[in-house]
Amino acid sequence: MPASISNYRIVPMDEHQAAEICEWRYDPPYNIYGWLPWEQMKALEVEFGSPTLRQEQYVAVLDEENELTGFAQYFPMVGVTRLGLGMHPERCGHGTGSDFVRAIAEEARRRHPQNEIDLEVLTWNQRAIRAYKAAGFELTDTYERQTPDGRKPFYCMVYRPEQQNRVL
Repeated sequence: MPASISNYRIVPMDEHQAAEICEWRYDPPYNIYGWLPWEQMKALEVEFGSPTLRQEQYVAVLDEENELTGFAQYFPMVGVTRLGLGMHPERCGHGTGSDFVRAIAEEARRRHPQNEIDLEVLTWNQRAIRAYKAAGFELTDTYERQTPDGRKPFYCMVYRPEQQNRVL
């Protein structure tokens, strides 16, 4: 049964939605968040190109008109659910990110209420960081990790919904 919060519904990601996400193009500097072409993702069975991984970890996020607005990955770790997420490029920067992120985080909490919920974000991505803070995430750590473009600085942010009404 799909979860619902705010104006968003979290549903299992199907192959059509996965293919659509591969077509999304972000303006620089956010273009680093693009995906390989769908046929290549399927052939390599990487991320949501793998039917098993798509079923186990990925969801589609739909709006009130059942339009695909984004996706999320619930990456299981010991005692932690790490979120990966993306919003449709045409919907980014319009002030709806905090509700979008909160819906994804609340679904993670529903799935594994005992787990801490966190995410990683590049330190330069202030647009995402503002949305995460407004949704109830708090910055807890800074570190570097490997990316396709070399080592980059990241923040780790933990979901603490009691923080979401705090002045940012």
